[in-house]
Amino acid sequence: MKFKNIVKLIFMCAFLLSSLFGNAQDWANLKRYQAENATLAAPLKGEKRVVFMGNSITQGWKDARPEFFKNNPYLCRGIGGQTTPQMLVRFRQDVIALQPKVVVILAGTNDIAGNTGPSTLEMILDNLSSMAEIANANKIKVVLCSVLPAFDYPWKKGMEPNIKIPKLNAMIKEYCQTKGYIYLDYFSAMNDGNNGMIAEYTSDGVHCTAKGYEVMEAMVQPVIEKALK
Repeated sequence: MKFKNIVKLIFMCAFLLSSLFGNAQDWANLKRYQAENATLAAPLKGEKRVVFMGNSITQGWKDARPEFFKNNPYLCRGIGGQTTPQMLVRFRQDVIALQPKVVVILAGTNDIAGNTGPSTLEMILDNLSSMAEIANANKIKVVLCSVLPAFDYPWKKGMEPNIKIPKLNAMIKEYCQTKGYIYLDYFSAMNDGNNGMIAEYTSDGVHCTAKGYEVMEAMVQPVIEKALK
């Protein structure tokens, strides 16, 4: 192999390693919203800012129903595929630093799917609790949402979300009752009777259609108003 080709190969390998390790180091994807956060001004006097923290279901909400965020003082901080430990790492940057009045947290289904490794329901609740308590300590009202129904995961079969999600939701509800946080039960409204999601509300059994988001919007807005009082 010619010297020039060897040098080129070394540079290519270095670039690939840099890319791989760079992504690994930003495990929580802190870069995803850093630039947007940096350009965001502090809330105006009387502004009732709300941050929606979550995974692809939250991220897809803004994609499917952009007017919901455009017409309200709502900020979407969802990242596809994320689990609760990743959200906890970026919670101060993507929620606390933005100075909202309310945070709406919808998370946990990717933990059950094992997206970042095995996770017990207790571990998921611990992470949700930590986010809620950090928000509360910063005088931000907390809305903890039930995990949406899913009979199975198309990308990882056999994880039994139809059994685990109702159990996790019961734990979240009990925690909210104990701490005085608001629990928002999307699950009951979107359940098809078999712990899967109603067909017209979902594109793949997990993620929502525009119709599904309409149902969620009708439920979350009165809850936000309640939290703001």
